[in-house]
Amino acid sequence: MKSGIIGLPQVGKTSLFRILTKAKTDSFGHANPREAHLGIARVPDVRLDKLAALANARKIVYATVEYTDLAAIGEDALKETNFLQSLRNVDAIVHVLRAFEDDTIPHVGPIDPLRDIGNVEIDLIVSDLTQIEKRLERVAKDMKKAKTPETEREHALLLRCKAQTEAGKPLREMEMTAEEKKLIRGFVFLSQKPILYVLNISESSTLGADLDAAVEKYGLTEVASRPNSGATAICGKVEAELAEMDDDEAAEFLEGYGLSESGLVRLIRKSYELLGLVSFFTFGEPETRAWTIPVNCRAQEAAGAIHSDLEKHFIRAETIHWDALLAAGSEAAARAQGTLRLEGKDYPVKDGDVLNIRHSG
Repeated sequence: MKSGIIGLPQVGKTSLFRILTKAKTDSFGHANPREAHLGIARVPDVRLDKLAALANARKIVYATVEYTDLAAIGEDALKETNFLQSLRNVDAIVHVLRAFEDDTIPHVGPIDPLRDIGNVEIDLIVSDLTQIEKRLERVAKDMKKAKTPETEREHALLLRCKAQTEAGKPLREMEMTAEEKKLIRGFVFLSQKPILYVLNISESSTLGADLDAAVEKYGLTEVASRPNSGATAICGKVEAELAEMDDDEAAEFLEGYGLSESGLVRLIRKSYELLGLVSFFTFGEPETRAWTIPVNCRAQEAAGAIHSDLEKHFIRAETIHWDALLAAGSEAAARAQGTLRLEGKDYPVKDGDVLNIRHSG
């Protein structure tokens, strides 16, 4: 699952990508400025850390999120085939918004994240509307030759999509059944993708409180509450400094700002949630690991995330929530207490479950 990082020029988008994925700055030096860059970010998870400590694990494997850094967005960019294709290839959008003041970094007009959201949203919607209108023309021609239930369903759905976009509303906010989503999946509409708004705010002595208040301060509470949307805040300048520190230095640095974790950690976690993902864990001394699955994934399907053979030959899953395992102190103790239980193939795996797959393979 991949998140695409977009934003207007000079918002700190590429700097954020470098910090997130630890991409080397010099690797961007002679690159095409319109080229998309790929990177992987580890999903920090204190639950996994505690489980690994309990198991004395020799290896810890964290869940990851893949990010794509795209060129500065705008109406012209959305006419470029390469840019458009790169944006279509992501599963969710991370829209970085400038909320910091810096006279050395140019910016057109006053700082206004809500205005920037509206401008970019309209570009995405117009791109989708153009595509919808072209497809409607084709479907109408097909229906003149021969009407089928499938073309009639597609035509009706496209008319609803057209009305939604003509009203200036993104497709991510339009209610659709699973069957309807499947029907238009091939079009990969841009405004249908889940979106996370990320405010890049100024450094301050009260940064902890400022980060917590940023979404409300800049008027993003309502847009962040819409379907398939969210918002968070970071301070790119502070995150860049944190990226150069070891864990102890970083913890002390954060404490000085009244923070228990960096904005970057919250951003990664929010990206993960926006993609509709959760983690389950496997537990042991050789390796303690987080596995990524969709929300409401069944136990047999979760076993397939580990290995296809486990899904094929699935019998049962020994299951316990991570905090219950910590409280028990070991799997043996949890088994004796009855908190480690057996679940069948249709058990909906919960975020934070620890699974041990029993199989016949």
